[in-house]
Amino acid sequence: MRKVTTVAVIGAGTIGASWAAYFLGRGLKVRASDPAPGAEALIARMAAGIGADTAGLVFERDPVRAAAGADFVQESAPERYDVKLGLLPAISKVLGPDVPIASSSSGLLVSRLREGCLHPGRVLIGHPFNPPHLMPLVEVVSGEGADPAAVEAAMAFYRGVEKYPIHIRKEVPGHVANRLQAALWREAVHLVAEGVASVADVDAAISEGPGLRWALMGPSLTFHLAGGDGGMQHFLGHLLPAMQTWWDDLGTPNVDAALQAKLVAGVEEEAAGRDLAALAARRDRFLRELVALRKKTDS
Repeated sequence: MRKVTTVAVIGAGTIGASWAAYFLGRGLKVRASDPAPGAEALIARMAAGIGADTAGLVFERDPVRAAAGADFVQESAPERYDVKLGLLPAISKVLGPDVPIASSSSGLLVSRLREGCLHPGRVLIGHPFNPPHLMPLVEVVSGEGADPAAVEAAMAFYRGVEKYPIHIRKEVPGHVANRLQAALWREAVHLVAEGVASVADVDAAISEGPGLRWALMGPSLTFHLAGGDGGMQHFLGHLLPAMQTWWDDLGTPNVDAALQAKLVAGVEEEAAGRDLAALAARRDRFLRELVALRKKTDS
């Protein structure tokens, strides 16, 4: 596999700039591109926020020029097929046949993103969990037609920069993490719509309960522990019937204007006067401490 020393970050909005700052912080050279006037400054601010040196950054307005000579491409253009289907084929023509192109797309199908690309099997999804400079997860979606060498190279690259890549073998809209989020939030919205609990209390039901456990292990391993000495086998025999009745009762809310207003009012009350910047700063401080704790406990 090609050694990655230079990464092209194509698209430097919130996600792309976060990626660029993270790669710079790992000592990689970054060739970034974005048409927005403030994109280069955004990367610089993101890099400063994590103490990353921007000496290795080259900024090009032209995405094709930015991609040329890169060992890995992290594409983070707007989440629209019409944008990406014009961009990715052009980028693919200036890269070596062994260079993976990973799209940060949060829900588009990789099979469509490959359309018109040279060496389409090297085009993958490399979807980060936001914000990329803090969250370890990267979903590598291959799907049918992927080059196994490109998948292996992408997985190895992300591991090498201290990410936690998971391999999504079959493409589905929203991949895995966003589908899980969507399923949970659908029920959260349903409970609010039915007057079961307030927005704040539904949020607390996760953040003060299972969410704390999920920071360490996912739902299946959590329920394996819940099964006691018998593990998952005992859990399935003992608690699955009850859980099946809960599944059968889960809701599908109609998020009309009235419910939207209720959700907006609920989160504003929960925020208790803190603006978005303050909430994001609090989240980021917590994430840094939590990720550091995870590393300490895993070592």
